[in-house]
Amino acid sequence: MSSSHPLDLRLPTPGCFADPERAGLDADAVFDGMTEHLFFTLGKLAPTASNHDLYMALSYAVRDRLMTRYLASLEAIRARPHKTVAYLSAEFLIGPQLNSNLLNLGISKDIAEQALRRFRIESLDQILEVEEEPGLGNGGLGRLAACYMESLASLQVPAIGYGIRYEFGIFNQLIRDGWQVEVTDKWLKGGWPWELPQPEEACFVGFGGRTESYTDGKGNYRSRWIPSEHAIGIPHDVPVLGYRVNTCNRLRLWRADATESFDFYAFNIGDYYGAVEEKVGSETLSKVLYPNDGTDEGRRLRLKQQHFFVSCSLQDMLRSLGNRGIPIEEFPNHWTVQLNDTHPAIAVAELMRLLIDEHYLDWDTAWDITTRSVAYTNHTLLPEALEKWDLTRFRSLLPRHLELIYEINRRFLQQVRLRYPGNDAIQRKLSIIDEDGGKAVRMANLATIAAHHVNGVAALHSDLLKRQLMPEFAEIWPEKFTNVTNGVTPRRWVALANPALSRLLDEHVGPEWITNMELLTKLEERQHDTAFLEQWGATKLSVKRKLAGYIHRQTGVLVDPSSLFDVQVKRIHEYKRQHLNALQVITHYLRIKNGQAEGMAPRTVIFGGKAAPGYYMAKLIIRFINGIAETINADPDMEGRLRVVFLPDYNVKLAEQIYPASDLSEQVSTAGKEASGTGNMKFAMNGALTIGTLDGANVEIRERVGPENFFLFGKTETEIMELQTNGYRPRQIVETLPELAEALRLIGLGHFSNGDGELFRPLLDNLTGFDPFFVLADFADYLRAQDEVNQAWTNRKQWNRMSLLNTARTGFFSSDRSIQDYCQTIWKAEPFPVEITCDVP
Repeated sequence: MSSSHPLDLRLPTPGCFADPERAGLDADAVFDGMTEHLFFTLGKLAPTASNHDLYMALSYAVRDRLMTRYLASLEAIRARPHKTVAYLSAEFLIGPQLNSNLLNLGISKDIAEQALRRFRIESLDQILEVEEEPGLGNGGLGRLAACYMESLASLQVPAIGYGIRYEFGIFNQLIRDGWQVEVTDKWLKGGWPWELPQPEEACFVGFGGRTESYTDGKGNYRSRWIPSEHAIGIPHDVPVLGYRVNTCNRLRLWRADATESFDFYAFNIGDYYGAVEEKVGSETLSKVLYPNDGTDEGRRLRLKQQHFFVSCSLQDMLRSLGNRGIPIEEFPNHWTVQLNDTHPAIAVAELMRLLIDEHYLDWDTAWDITTRSVAYTNHTLLPEALEKWDLTRFRSLLPRHLELIYEINRRFLQQVRLRYPGNDAIQRKLSIIDEDGGKAVRMANLATIAAHHVNGVAALHSDLLKRQLMPEFAEIWPEKFTNVTNGVTPRRWVALANPALSRLLDEHVGPEWITNMELLTKLEERQHDTAFLEQWGATKLSVKRKLAGYIHRQTGVLVDPSSLFDVQVKRIHEYKRQHLNALQVITHYLRIKNGQAEGMAPRTVIFGGKAAPGYYMAKLIIRFINGIAETINADPDMEGRLRVVFLPDYNVKLAEQIYPASDLSEQVSTAGKEASGTGNMKFAMNGALTIGTLDGANVEIRERVGPENFFLFGKTETEIMELQTNGYRPRQIVETLPELAEALRLIGLGHFSNGDGELFRPLLDNLTGFDPFFVLADFADYLRAQDEVNQAWTNRKQWNRMSLLNTARTGFFSSDRSIQDYCQTIWKAEPFPVEITCDVP
């Protein structure tokens, strides 16, 4: 058996496959691959195969076509070492994989449907519908990681995304009586064809126990960690194919297993639970994404999860060097380790432990390797999101790591003393150990001290990071701090999510836009072309009709596709201010009831998003929105004028329907609170106009699409700070705004809660008392901007022009540009094209 592959993949010929049909991308080859997997992999015959069987068979057939690229990419790095990006993230919200892999391979929808018709399936959508969404992430953090992994592969930069293979996602959301109900997300129940278990590459991880000191054979003082419990991390690899390239990177997701799964002695004496206790305890580590941290056990489990996947990942990186005969001292030349927020920040202490305790390097060498390898992305300015761990809990779980953190802190604070002699306040603020109240380990401080770069995720956020959150760190190390504005992949969020728009762009811009979004500026040449603008509007209307059908099937609410689709979909949180949007809906409702609806656009207001299970106010906001929807949708006066919809279980699959169909994007967070946002980018790419504050990436979106194509409102971050300083009194605002006062009065009377005046009392007290996110401060200006929206909608040609310019000018927000920024500024990583000379299409 021979191969013409220059890297000697040892794959059979012809085409590097035992059966050349496994390489084919035409309909016959796809059909043959499905038939083979139905029979040999699934044990089914075509006449009895269900849609799920056909989904699995098609997925396996597509995965076959990834394998040469996948193995060639792995072998290329082994044969010719090249710097690889290790992206450590607690979440990877990768979304459904089948359609994405079809697109990136170049198997068109038409080809797939030709194969499926032989199984009496007319539409690919019938098969895509049964695919479960991987429960590997929750929101923007995980979706960003997924976009970045796809762009890394498309740009042919070697990368591995490291995370946890959660057995259950965060939860599926049901709405019952207006309330969010959480049910288990059993996304793996039908099998997942996209993962490749690698049990031979398992890693051991320790917890608890004690440390002891000893002197090695050379007379050096050392410490040894003796854990009291262990878990095994089993890697499961998920291929991540780039768009029409040979590079196929991977996610390496760790599943937890027990070192000893079954205690025969306990079983034989009748202790049946005790027989599997260790197995159950260990496997809990990878059971669920974000266990509730409202209890001590929940917080303990979160810390264990973070250490588990970080330790496995770093061990894996170090092992890869050993397997290739590369000295451990060269780690920074072969790996760049990116911490996606503070969840993986324990990597600093764990890498130091591995280098010092397991590979016997001295402190200075280990610290040099660590600081040259690790970079840190900060995703939030909210104090509650900057992780801190109770010192007692941390010591009980990771005693050796705490010793190392103390030493890192001691050396760092010595530098601070030299720079700021006698300034104890700065030392307390910058210390990794928080001494105020109960002592705690500040993970953001640890990451910042060790990282060679610290970046924010939008220009405003990065500026606030340096000016407000970490000014002293930025003063000590100004060269560390930089910005990389977030981005989203156009392959999923335009090409896959919006095929109608994608075809239009192919025709008028050329198909190259999908890998070079800046080419979309060519659309500006058509901004005054009446016929083209009508075509643009018709394309939008076609996807709105599709979403209207989905809304009716899911909620029973009939909506008019020709109405303005006003959309706010994102995690439910007070700072994102869904309740501000809800208040303006009530105001529009009152205007219609009072005969003051002249000039008001017929509007369908769509909400979606999940609230954290323990976040009462966020869950009350969901109930509030559903109460408003129930009242408005039942009122005959609202017919043809106003509809309100809350779409349950917002996820990637649902987002792919919502973004293309949206006319107005609600980005109304309190200025200075949203780090960046990525939903705002997806809306704008698909031609939605934004109504928003100067927060996060809204600032850069407005600059690029043009202020005239963006509905701006609200106080700036500086004005918000001035309100805080001068004493903010929301009740005084209510007294000056009759429409707001009437809306709040109706809420208090129970108009939107079936006469229950107490149901929304906590929300009213929050708004009129403290109003921590300045909802009422921005209310009047928000209404003014909404009136501008109404006026703009009346001129549909002008609206379509504004929509076109939003799409044309959002090339900057491609994740390809973000990854290029990371590679050039932070990672110093370069593309490494994979050459395959055998017959792969």
